[in-house]
Amino acid sequence: MMRNGVVFGQRAELRAVADTSFGARLRRLREVAGLTQEELAARAGLSPNAVGALERGVRRRPYPHTVRSLAEALELSESERAALLASVPKRGAAAATAAPEIVAEFAVTVPHTPLLGRERELEEIEAFLRNPGVRLLTLTGTGGVGKTRLAIQAARDTAGLFPDGVAFVALASLGDPSLVVPTVARSLGLREAGGQSLGEALRARLRGKRLLLVLDNFEHLLEAAPEVAGLIEDCPDLVVLATSRAPLRVRGEQEYPVGPLALPASTRSPAAEEVLGSPSGRLFAERARAVSPAFRLERGNAAVVAAICWRLAGLPLALELAAARVRFLDPATLLARLDRALSAPSGARDLPERQRTMWATLDWSYDLLPEAERALFRRLSVFAGGFSLEAAEEVGASGSIAAEDVLELLGRLVEQSLVAAEPAGEEGGVRYGMLEPVRQYAREKLVESGEAEDAQRRHAAYFLRLAEEAEPALIGPEEEVWMDRLQREHDNLRAALRWAKERGEVEAGLRLVGALNWFWWMRGYLAEGRGWIEGFLEAAHGLRATDGTRARALLGAGRLAIAQGDLDRSFAFLEQSLAMYRRLGDEAGIAGLLAELGQAARARGDDERAEALSEEGLRLSRALQDRRSAAISLITLGNIARRRGDLGRAADLFEEALALFKELGHGRGLAYSLCNLGVVALERGEAGRALELHQESLGLYEALKDKAGRAFALTNLGDTAHALGEEDRAFSLYEESLALHRKLGNKRGIERALKRLERGRQSAKLREA
Repeated sequence: MMRNGVVFGQRAELRAVADTSFGARLRRLREVAGLTQEELAARAGLSPNAVGALERGVRRRPYPHTVRSLAEALELSESERAALLASVPKRGAAAATAAPEIVAEFAVTVPHTPLLGRERELEEIEAFLRNPGVRLLTLTGTGGVGKTRLAIQAARDTAGLFPDGVAFVALASLGDPSLVVPTVARSLGLREAGGQSLGEALRARLRGKRLLLVLDNFEHLLEAAPEVAGLIEDCPDLVVLATSRAPLRVRGEQEYPVGPLALPASTRSPAAEEVLGSPSGRLFAERARAVSPAFRLERGNAAVVAAICWRLAGLPLALELAAARVRFLDPATLLARLDRALSAPSGARDLPERQRTMWATLDWSYDLLPEAERALFRRLSVFAGGFSLEAAEEVGASGSIAAEDVLELLGRLVEQSLVAAEPAGEEGGVRYGMLEPVRQYAREKLVESGEAEDAQRRHAAYFLRLAEEAEPALIGPEEEVWMDRLQREHDNLRAALRWAKERGEVEAGLRLVGALNWFWWMRGYLAEGRGWIEGFLEAAHGLRATDGTRARALLGAGRLAIAQGDLDRSFAFLEQSLAMYRRLGDEAGIAGLLAELGQAARARGDDERAEALSEEGLRLSRALQDRRSAAISLITLGNIARRRGDLGRAADLFEEALALFKELGHGRGLAYSLCNLGVVALERGEAGRALELHQESLGLYEALKDKAGRAFALTNLGDTAHALGEEDRAFSLYEESLALHRKLGNKRGIERALKRLERGRQSAKLREA
């Protein structure tokens, strides 16, 4: 086979070369692919300078996201990708034993097209980022000017300045300034633990770290600016690069205004090369060719294209929207329609001129749509963080639009660059969304149409149904599938909660928080979840009509409180919920609450109360055939028996719980039961049996991608290796567990691992003596 005139078989030569450095390997792969450095840079979303630096060995340790981008651009096989990654020099032994590095990956896919006309801006931004006196750099400018793209490229090009990594946090879908710091913390893999807030955990994690934090689309969250300033003050080596339509207005901020792309020198008889030589002209031409391969920028249309660039003020988003119309309009007709739209700028008069031009461009695009497409476009603006086809059908189908019409209409909006469509990932399908400026424009049109209340109500109803459908599936064989689905829709779920709060829809709010509390607990949104639950509980005070949903919400509040270590508050919530279920005569609710209260009592050290509650819960659960609540009660009773030294009874109880979790297909319940059985086996002196049980438990946790469970299982495996006399193996397992617990911020897990490591060190000293 051949590609770009090069025989694929030539790659075999690469495996035989003696020089296996990353730069040399990259250069040979590029040459075999028949690409220049500029062409490879464009495909990989890098700058030519960055590719050159890698090949020359100036940058010897590229970050994983850079290697993956290069591998994709070169279309490498799996073995070639592995070889390229393996050629990256490893860090020294000292670094290997240090705390885990901050993740240096981007949450936004970088387009395969090059960043045009921003060389000067990139150099100036890099100079600011190199300056130790600049700790907060804010790229400001109108919507659609390319702030995000510029920030991503600048962060990639300067990644070598930040040994602890680069983190990109997209804020556009957030609606509450109080969520900025928690969102940053979670993007770095932090979770609430041991009574420590996410803000405290974030500060502890970033102190002493030389990290670049990119905060994208900050303009609607400016109330959080003092928190960001405080974070910078507390973490001396942290640098923040923000994008915002307005400066943050805090001390120490360096503002960098981002202007539009450079325009053709003139609209009077320019040569095609002159127009293509300008960033705005080149961008328009490339996007036009993407939708219409027959398009060519030539002498006959160069002046028209130059005029379009001037009319659109060089705004990248406006140019892309206009270029999409080349599919069915020639440049001259396009310019004529564009003139009409630009003659009456929309938006508030006190907006910057370029922003008014942007709205005019969007007005023009909107005016080209048939009414059905306009209506769907408006309604889709209620989504936050993207949406599925099913959700679009539910929210968009109203009036003259039937559900079966939505797919075709949505496809037309995608073709016209008003809606983006991307593969949804491992789960398959397509995920849709709008660029934020476009969504804001569509939102304005929705309000003007008088349809906003109906669209928001349909949106909230859809996501309430989704949450309630997911809740029972979160305990069963499809738990991870549903957890991931709720994670993808979290911003939409937040929007539904905000709508319920603002409209006083207390019943809907209580139903939502009651359905979501298990998701919040498993995915670490503890403080946020408690805030929503307690807010709706306060609003529901005295409303007896909501007793059933309020009881479920109280159960959720109790679960999240115990996860935060707030044991007394947890017990109070759960007791209120139990009293409410008893008053309602809801036996299923009573059984579940007794199981939860038994766990809470054991956590508080009150074994007698825990035993009484769990035994009552077990009797009722068995009568109702509620296997989950019965299994929870059995686990609690088993731990009480084990603490009392009755290992035989503990093992029997854990085995019974294991059987129930197997029937349910509850992966985490299975893994936890196996862990408990392994602990009992070890205490009975059955180290070989304990090893089998803990290895099986670890395998389940890894399959579920449960890092907390994996860390727990590794500690137990270390205990087993220690009992078998395999001290080196035990030490390695404890160190791995410690690293995971530190990453999770789990103080109790850290303490357990450290105690065992210290025990290992003492044993080693005694052996040496």
